[in-house]
Amino acid sequence: MTELKVLPTAAAVTRAVAEQLVARIAGAQAQGRIPSIVLTGGTIANEIYRAVAALPSGDVDWTQVDFWWGDERYVPADSTDRNDRAAELDLLDVVGVDPARVHAMPAADEAHPDLDDAAAAYGRELREHGGGQFDLVLLGLGPDGHVASLFPGFKQLESDDVAVAVRDSPKPPPDRISLTFGALNRTHEVWFLVSGDGKADAVARALAPDGTVHSTPARGITVENSTWWLDEDAASAL
Repeated sequence: MTELKVLPTAAAVTRAVAEQLVARIAGAQAQGRIPSIVLTGGTIANEIYRAVAALPSGDVDWTQVDFWWGDERYVPADSTDRNDRAAELDLLDVVGVDPARVHAMPAADEAHPDLDDAAAAYGRELREHGGGQFDLVLLGLGPDGHVASLFPGFKQLESDDVAVAVRDSPKPPPDRISLTFGALNRTHEVWFLVSGDGKADAVARALAPDGTVHSTPARGITVENSTWWLDEDAASAL
């Protein structure tokens, strides 16, 4: 089931998603499970992470959560361009997660000869942890309809691998690692986090009855339980 949650402002989306994320993690742990969450980057995602860190979360054991990433910029580990760096500063370092459960994608200054090897290494790590049956995948949406680092017309849209190297990204920096549709779709639930009228056309194309993955990659996310968290601007073309 695809559910649309349209809220008045990006700030309202931030608050609602933060509260629901804490509730989802607490619920999984109450069932005796260690939840596995795929994080994303982007402005609204980082706002959500800050909001989560500020919420009371006594029902959550943050040391018993596995964190993964849907994509990453292949730059040095301390670069502010990295998605994981922002998430660490805004959330992970604040709530006291177990570093062993934070599965960052390789950085450009780590011991991987090239981008392809780095992507393959992340794929192996995911396979070693059960192949990536996630509880929740968080995704942003680009104005061109891309998700993670799966861009319109790119060959990675057709990949059967778990994680792929992406070169010549239309958004800087050019080198990236991304999970594929096959990996992203191995989850119980997906949440799209979208704000701003600059994303309205992409939202409409992603949710239209007809369209192609190559023109709007978000259509490649086929998880039965998906929720679109939208502010009114992002929903304005629906």
